[in-house]
Amino acid sequence: MTLQWSFIAVFLYGEIGLITILLLPFISASRWQKIFRSSIIQKFAKFSHIYFNVFIVILLLLFMDAIREVRKYAGPTSEVDLKHNPDQENLAHMRLFRAQRNLYIAGFALFGWFIIRRLVTLLSLQAQMQAQSEASQKQAQSASDAAKKLMEEKDNIKNMARSDDTDVDAIKREKDLATQLDETKLELKKLKKELEMKQTDFEALKKQSEGTNKEYDRLLNEYSKAQEKLESPEDGSKKSN
Repeated sequence: MTLQWSFIAVFLYGEIGLITILLLPFISASRWQKIFRSSIIQKFAKFSHIYFNVFIVILLLLFMDAIREVRKYAGPTSEVDLKHNPDQENLAHMRLFRAQRNLYIAGFALFGWFIIRRLVTLLSLQAQMQAQSEASQKQAQSASDAAKKLMEEKDNIKNMARSDDTDVDAIKREKDLATQLDETKLELKKLKKELEMKQTDFEALKKQSEGTNKEYDRLLNEYSKAQEKLESPEDGSKKSN
């Protein structure tokens, strides 16, 4: 394996390791958000789009080169009769195997690069949705507590007004508290609606993340099966030698 394909293979293994770490269930999205916002990560994040595009170009070029090599060695060769030259036949199969191996390595490295970017985006969005949901719940709880207090004060004023009907200030205060209570109820309804919307968005984001995880597992299984199929011709060529 040449230097460039060794680098791509190491890059692919690093991607698989990073994706596995990002999918660990015991590391919450909020903790990943703290890691992403650390000073070290933020220094690289300033030029993250440049790094991403550069790696995309490199992987695309290598992927196209691998496709060219596969088409080159997969086609018929008229220069040498492979049926009567077993050594040349084994050499042709070996070159085709290497070209197919490079094609799979470049293709999965390219696809894994997009998966990593998508996972980081989903984790950041999930952490933001959780923070907003918790803030909305706290606001709704505080509004509910304020409404309870106003109800208690309203009941107390009613009792005072019953004992003294001529107390004009108590009646006025009761009206003010009733107005505040109505406003608090409206605010509470608004916060509940916002909380329901954020919970709906959070559930949709969670389902999308689960779908991404299942797709990655499926592609990883296909990659393992492809490696097993590619290793079989190499073993056959070794036995014939």
